[in-house]
Amino acid sequence: MQLLRQTGWMIVRQLRNLMREPIWIALMVIQPLIWLLLYGQLFSRVGALRGGASSYIEFLTPGIICMNAFFGGSWSGMAMIADLDRHVIDRFLAAPASRFALILSQVVRAGIIAVIQALILLLLGLVLGVRIHGGALGWLVVFAAAALLAMAFAGLSHGIALTVRREASMIAAANFVGLPLMFLSAILIPPTQMPHWIAQISRFNPVNWGVHAARNAIVNGGHWGSTGLYLLLLLAAVAATSLFATWSFRAYQRSI
Repeated sequence: MQLLRQTGWMIVRQLRNLMREPIWIALMVIQPLIWLLLYGQLFSRVGALRGGASSYIEFLTPGIICMNAFFGGSWSGMAMIADLDRHVIDRFLAAPASRFALILSQVVRAGIIAVIQALILLLLGLVLGVRIHGGALGWLVVFAAAALLAMAFAGLSHGIALTVRREASMIAAANFVGLPLMFLSAILIPPTQMPHWIAQISRFNPVNWGVHAARNAIVNGGHWGSTGLYLLLLLAAVAATSLFATWSFRAYQRSI
C-alpha cells in the first residue's frame, strides 16, 4: 500500500508539472489530430491500403492511436533528464521514498496520457465516420493497447535516460529507436502491402502488437483471442522495460 501511495503521489506531481506548461498540453492534443487528418487525406484514395476497413480513415485511426502512444512513451525519458539536471532525483533519494515508485510513476503517467489522447482521437474518428465494431469491449481494448504500448516504451526510455543522462544523447536514442520501429509496423499500411521481409520482422515489433490489437477492436470487432495475446505480449514488454529502468536507476544510485 505504501508503494501505491508513493506512486500515486509521484504521478500527481508529474501531472501538476505538466499542467504548468500549457504549450505541451496543446501539442499533445493537436499533434495527433494533425497526423490523423493529414495521413487520412493523403492516402484516402489508395484503396489497397484500407486493409478490409470501410475507409482508410477507419483503418488509420488505430494506427495513429498506437503511433501516438509509442512516440509519447519513447520521449517520456526527457522528463527524467530534466529531473536529473535539476537534481530533483537526488533529493528524492535522500527522502524515504520507494525507488521503484519513482520509476513506476513515470511509466504509469505515460500510460494515462496515452489513454487520454486515444479518447480524443477516437472521438474525432467518430466525427469522421469511423465505427468501433468491437463495441464497448473494443473501446477498452484500444485504451489498453495505447496504455501498454506507451508504458512499455516509457520504461525503455527512462532506462536509457538514466544510462546516458544527457539530453542530446536521449534525443538521438529516441530517434534511433522510434523511426525504424514505426516503419516496421502496420501503422500506415496493412501487412499484405509490405515487402515480405518487413512483414516478417514486424511480427516481433511491439508497436505492431498494439496496432493489431487496436485494429482488431475497431475494424474487425473480433479476433479476441489474438487480441488478448497481443495485449499479454505488451504487458510482458512493460514488465521487461520497467525492470530495465529499475536496473538503470540502481546503477545511477551507485554512481553518485
